[in-house]
Amino acid sequence: MILVINKITIIGGDLRLVKLSEMLINEGAQVFTYGLEEADKIETKKCETLEEAINNSEIVIGPIPFSSNGETINAPFSKEKIQVEEIMELLKGKILVAGSIKSDLYELASKNDVKIIDILKREELSVLNAISTAEGAIKIAIEETPKNLHGSNILVLGFGRIGKVLSHMLNGLGAKVACEARKNSDLAWIKAYGYEQIPLPELKENLEKFDIIINTIPYMVLDSDALEKVRDDALVIDLASNPGGVDKAAIKERKIKFVWALSLPGKVAPVTSAEFIKETLYNIVKEI
Repeated sequence: MILVINKITIIGGDLRLVKLSEMLINEGAQVFTYGLEEADKIETKKCETLEEAINNSEIVIGPIPFSSNGETINAPFSKEKIQVEEIMELLKGKILVAGSIKSDLYELASKNDVKIIDILKREELSVLNAISTAEGAIKIAIEETPKNLHGSNILVLGFGRIGKVLSHMLNGLGAKVACEARKNSDLAWIKAYGYEQIPLPELKENLEKFDIIINTIPYMVLDSDALEKVRDDALVIDLASNPGGVDKAAIKERKIKFVWALSLPGKVAPVTSAEFIKETLYNIVKEI
């Protein structure tokens, strides 16, 4: 298959894909769209049918995340409920690049000879998205607490991509940063960066001293027992994707201020996020 990057189709998606379409047009690409009809000032070729949009190029960009319910794609700029199954049937022999692809979609793709690439599994995009996520978390912390972050005791749960970037930014703002981790290697890096180390087994006994707790771990870490140790006036921010890492019922019962902040890159920095997606998309095309 020969991919023509100067022809590309974008179906559905949020403001990130709107901005992506604008960037691709500015770089000389011919962009066809469907499911973005309510987006403002978009100068793409808006196709009348889904079939027309898909037939115009060999590579199709879908929403990030692709679908919330497994039946229709995420298309906030369209009144139409665009069916996942219909897209997969029309994509026969083509390539779909989207995000957070569920396993059952790969099975459907295989039946229709569709190559799927989950762009959120690309390391370069994950690292770059961590920047926007960290900045978004800091924005929330500033807005939701009456104290300066400078001098505040802040705990970051997890020391993966987001945890590393977020801790670095918080430290730069003068916060007293502590990081929780399970791996000895991560704990060593936490020490090397000058942050307070908190091994997972010692988490509960340390929770009460923090003004702000930010979770990046995609599984339950702040359960009802752990939340009993959190101060009443603390702020808890969960950055983990569904189902998150905080017991929602328990924290509501405790009346602790809580923000579950999902998909921050698209909300706080759609233009920058679109640039990151474009860079990753170009890398993908070079590798195919």
